[in-house]
This record gives sequence, structure tokens and C-alpha cells, in this order.
Amino acid sequence: MGPMEPDSPLPNRLTHVSDKHPRCMLAEFSSMRRHRELCDVVLNINNRKIFAHRNILSACSPYFRAMFNGDLAESRQTEVTIRDMDEIAMELLIEFCYSARITVEESNVQTLLPAACLLQLTEIQDICCEFLRRQLDPSNCLGIRAFADTHSCLDLLRVADKYTQHNFQEVMESEEFLLLPVTQLIDLIASDELNVRTEEQVFSAAMSWVKYNISERRQNLPQVLQHVRLPLLSPKFLVGTVGADLLVRSDETCRDLVDEAKNYLLLPQERPLMQGPRTRPRKPTQRGQLLFAVGGWCSGDAIASVERYDPQTEDWKLQAQMSKRRCGVGVAVLNDLLYAVGGHDGQSYLNSIERYDPQTNQWSCDVAPTTSCRTSVGVAVLDGLLYAVGGQDGVQCLSHVERYDPKENKWSKVAPMTTRRLGVAVAVLGGYLYAIGGSDGQSPLSSVERYDPRQNKWTVMAPMSTRRKHLGCAVYKDMIYAVGGRDDCMELSSAERYNPHTNSWSPIVAMTSRRSGVGLAVVNGQLYAVGGFDGTAYLKTIEVYDQSQNQWRLCGTMNYRRLGGGVGVMRSPQTDNNF
Repeated sequence: MGPMEPDSPLPNRLTHVSDKHPRCMLAEFSSMRRHRELCDVVLNINNRKIFAHRNILSACSPYFRAMFNGDLAESRQTEVTIRDMDEIAMELLIEFCYSARITVEESNVQTLLPAACLLQLTEIQDICCEFLRRQLDPSNCLGIRAFADTHSCLDLLRVADKYTQHNFQEVMESEEFLLLPVTQLIDLIASDELNVRTEEQVFSAAMSWVKYNISERRQNLPQVLQHVRLPLLSPKFLVGTVGADLLVRSDETCRDLVDEAKNYLLLPQERPLMQGPRTRPRKPTQRGQLLFAVGGWCSGDAIASVERYDPQTEDWKLQAQMSKRRCGVGVAVLNDLLYAVGGHDGQSYLNSIERYDPQTNQWSCDVAPTTSCRTSVGVAVLDGLLYAVGGQDGVQCLSHVERYDPKENKWSKVAPMTTRRLGVAVAVLGGYLYAIGGSDGQSPLSSVERYDPRQNKWTVMAPMSTRRKHLGCAVYKDMIYAVGGRDDCMELSSAERYNPHTNSWSPIVAMTSRRSGVGLAVVNGQLYAVGGFDGTAYLKTIEVYDQSQNQWRLCGTMNYRRLGGGVGVMRSPQTDNNF
């Protein structure tokens, strides 16, 4: 190459930014710490000594940077004592500084979060809050809310508040609710966002709280009752239940609140002049839950039709159809979106998945397929992940289980069941995934097993009293209800329920119809059985279980007869225009 001319462009350059370098640096720093090479500080926490490098700690934590870079005595000490800190949590956080890796789990999150707050490790704070958000359940959301408030985790506090309000009908049954301080109780029941079917539920919850410790809480009743919207009660409930309650009758302020509500109900022409916080409907009251019936088998073929039932109007309306016909489809709701998994389209077994958005009334197919084709599959959501359990692939009955992470749009396998199961019912209760009944390919099963995601292990539980395949199941009032299905001989109308505390099944009253391939779901606190096959005809009827009367009653019909369709429950969208 000849000499460059004066006006020639600059020679070409090669700039390199290494992805490998940061990882190697961290690995070397971590090795140096393990071998105590060039360590210049020892952290003493509850008599545990943790060797480290000031530069590394200061680069990761503003807390350590201020400690080592200022005029504090610790800046000159080679051994620093840190008080009021869990030593295991500190070890995990220091290890994170060197490895960029940490595992948050149920056993350490309550010590990790406050430790991360102290060290100002915001990334770990966010991970802990995300873990707790995934753990939210009606039985623990109030405790998580209080924990978030204590440690100023505002995003988690907001999410826990929203979750508590949305799931109030279940939260009010929990022990945490009964143990609330009066100020937090009032904050909760005063919310416009409280999701209740009727204001009667709020009154019942408030009285349960008072009567849990009546000697100390009786004095709080007038203050609490001010935030129950008595004018929104039915006249019968207001007079027969509220007005007749001895605690209410014995307090002047409570009697005045009842009189105010009576006036509102008795003088409709005066209502515009009587508006106030107690006459304002709660926002979610207009947005109850809807029951979706998806796919199935009808008139000799699989169907793609979808319809939804509104218990408030007691009508069924057709929705956008799926792109494929699906019988034996698994259905579940995750993050307010409804998933239809696998099934059979009348000719072939499917591994494809569709996802429905109620806000737009549209289905999308941009969901990763399952690793194998599955029909008669059980589907449920646990800890923010979608599980597909058992089924058949056209060759054999399946025992394997996989789960879908919506953030990654990816399926991964977990431990298989101890038994192959098609036509299996699945339910989530108490942090476990239950696989109930089904068929092993030869005969119906009564056996039950449950999956512990923490141990990635299935454990056999007490069997049902009846062998059932293609049954329906749902969690209702902290028990698993199993209904219908088919045994060796015929379709079944019988039903039973499982108590997790005693690990035992007990019978309940039978449905009005025999139903195999039935869907079971809880909508607005009511248990519904949907469709199926009675041995002669495919069914379009649905029935609801009345626990107080211990009976099932028919409550309408779908537009389509359905055997082996899926059911899912979703909140009514903000607007009904799309329906």
C-alpha cells in the first residue's frame, strides 16, 4: 500500500466492546473473595464474618459507598459491624454484588427485602417485590400489603391494594382480614374500587370483623358502619338484617345511619338532594365476572364457537370465534387474558394455543405451542405460570406436564405425574396444583395427586369416592369440587368435594343432569356446571349450586350444545361495546 495522500480519509478502525469481559471480571472478583485475596474489609453480622473488597461493595451499594468514602469511623476500619441485619440475607446480597445472581424464595424474601432496602440495592428490592406480587393470594394479600407499606415499596403496595379490592369477596373470609387494625379496615371498605356483588357483602364483612373481638371492637362499630353504603342495600336486608342487629340497635349513631338509608330508599324523589359517599355505587359493581364457554364437540364435529354468560343479566352472547375448532381444549385465564390450549379439531391433535382479549373481543395466535399435541388436557394457572397437565397426543395417554411463562413466551417441562391421565381435571389450591381423576388410557381413575412447584414433585393424595374421567372441577370456598364425568359404565351426575385440611373427600348433592365433559367454574361467588353429555344428548343447559339449600338448579341455556368445551372466568371489560 502506498503512502496516504494528505486529503485521504482516516484509516479504517476496529472498535471492540467485549461481552465476555464483565463476566470474567465478576468471576475473578468472586474467586478472589472466596480465597480472601486482597480483601480489605470484613463485615461482622451477628458473629458471622464476611470478607469483601471495599471497591466492589461501594460500586454496587450507595450505602457502602457512603460508609467507606466519607468521614465515618467505618471508613478507616478493617472490620465493620452491621447491626439489625440478617446474616444470611447479607451473605446473599454480597454474593449478588460479586456474581450478579440471586434466588428469591418464600423462605428468604422477608429478610432479603429489608436488607436490600438498607443497602439501597434497588434492583433486588424490585425483584423481591415482583416475587411477592406473584405470591399474592386472598389469604395473604393483606399481610403482603402491610409488609410493602413497612418497607416503602410503593409499587407493591399499590398492586396489593388493587388485588385486595378486586378479590375482596375472598379476602373477607381470611383470618388476615379479621385481624386488621380498625384504620386499615376502614381504608379498605371505604374504597370505591371494592369489588363486591352487593353492599350486603360489605356489611357482613364489617360485622364479622367487629364480632371477632366484640368486647374491644364494639366501640368501633359506629365509625366502621359509616363506610358501609347502607342506602345501596335492599330494603329487605336493611330492615330485616341491619336494623334487627342488636349491636346496631343499641347504638344511636348506627340507628341514625339506618334511618338515613331508609329515607333514601323510601323517598326516591328526594334522592338527588341526598347524594354523598354512602350513596355512590362502588365502581366494580357494574363490572362483575363473566363465564366463557370455549369450543367443544357438537353434532358430530369439533366447534370453534365461543360465548359468554353474564350472571347479572342471565344471558349468553356469542363472541369472536377461535381460528381453529377445538374439542377437549384446556382453558384458563392468566393476566386477564383467556388461553385456549390444544384440543382436537375433528381431524388432528393440536399443540397450538390461542389467546383472547376481552377488551378487543379478538383472538391472537402468537403464543408458543406446547411441546407435544394434547387433547383432553387439564390447564390451570399457578404463580403466574400456565400449566398444561396430561391429556393424549393421538398415540398415547400422557403423564408429562409443562408450564408457560408469558414473559418469555416459552414452555418448559416440569416433573411428570405419577400416573398417565387424559380427561383429567386440574385445580389450584393453597399453592399446589391438583390433578384429579381422568383415565389412564384403559379405565377411569379416582386417584388424585398434587404438584408442589417449590420441590418440583408430585404427591399422591386421598382418592375420590368415584372413578371419573372427563369430569369438571373448581375451587369453591377453599375446597375442590369435582362433578360429573363418566365411570366404567355411564355418565355421572354425582358430585363431591375435597377438604385440603383433612385430605378427604365428601359427597354433595348430585346435579340435576348427568354430565360428562362438563365445565365447572366459580363466577361472582357462585358455582356453575356447564354443558356436557348425558348419555343420550349433548347439553346446552347450565346449572348453579345453591349451598344454603343444598341443591342444584337450572339457570339458562347456551347458544351451542357443548361436550368437552373449556370454561374460563374473566372480569367484565371496561366497556361492553366490543361484545
